[in-house]
Amino acid sequence: MSSDKEKMDIRKLGPDQLKSWMTEHGEKAFRAKQVYEWLWKKSALAFDEMTNLSLATRALLKEHFVINGITTAKCQQSNDGTIKSAFRLFDSHLVEGVLIPASDRMTACVSSQVGCSLTCKFCATGYMERKRNLDASEIYDQVVAIARQAEGSFSHPLTNIVYMGMGEPLLNYANVLKSIELITSPEGLNMSPKRITVSTAGIAKMITKLGDDEVRFRLALSLHAANDEKRNQIMPINESNSLDNLAVALNHFYKKTGNRITFEYIVFNNFNDTLQDAQELWEFTKRVPARVNIIEYNPISEADFKNTEADKLDKFAAFLENRGVSVHVRRSRGKDIDAACGQLANKELAS
Repeated sequence: MSSDKEKMDIRKLGPDQLKSWMTEHGEKAFRAKQVYEWLWKKSALAFDEMTNLSLATRALLKEHFVINGITTAKCQQSNDGTIKSAFRLFDSHLVEGVLIPASDRMTACVSSQVGCSLTCKFCATGYMERKRNLDASEIYDQVVAIARQAEGSFSHPLTNIVYMGMGEPLLNYANVLKSIELITSPEGLNMSPKRITVSTAGIAKMITKLGDDEVRFRLALSLHAANDEKRNQIMPINESNSLDNLAVALNHFYKKTGNRITFEYIVFNNFNDTLQDAQELWEFTKRVPARVNIIEYNPISEADFKNTEADKLDKFAAFLENRGVSVHVRRSRGKDIDAACGQLANKELAS
């Protein structure tokens, strides 16, 4: 008998492949549909949960397959209700997921990679080596786990998903899109793609591909500076993906999908928080149809960046609003826990 390490994760099989495998092994074809439903609609992580299958069928599946689900290694809950989890993968790597509760929504923030290769200077994950991409099922599992936290802690269903955790989603393109397919499919979690936002540090050719693929989810750009010199300092990816190139790609995405883009803009004290910076951001919004999320910074030990002062943040936001920009100020959540991206995983790895 094969060891579990040698067995394939059954969730790598599509419905047609699963149907073929079942019939080749003497099972009725409709059993494949039952198994697929257990995996993606009911989120089963063990074959023994599949109670409408015979013991013999379950034994057959266990003999040939595994389900490499995630487990929760650690949880922290903030005074504001935010729940941050370190999830352990089948190969012992750690990734993070966050539940962000609000009066009108429950948002899951999920990771797409173990670590990150982009080395953004303000991000804890940027100081971690990228180990590997997550499978679509591992992203899906984070959503399921966080949805259960929303129900268990707040008696409220999950309403939104943001791909803003560890990693650059567009460098794991196929698995990210597959995970969204599983999450939005009627055979899966049946969530609306309009409630899903994928955030990128800005990879122009992959943004163009999103447009060509006519995706239905929303797109956010981690901008943080609207001139190339400053953006190069904090986001090295900008050196090969300039603001001019990103503007072309983002407009292509908008033309193909009709989805307005969101600019994520963290305001760092004495770096990108002046009215001149606001002017540059306003000018960039005239080039790309976008709303702006201004974000308070969660400081990390690896970097010297600090959140801007409250009055400067208010003036920055007012400058944009007075010029007709749709602005939302996102206050920092989880200040009393390891809430910045990568903090909890880094701490768990060091312990």
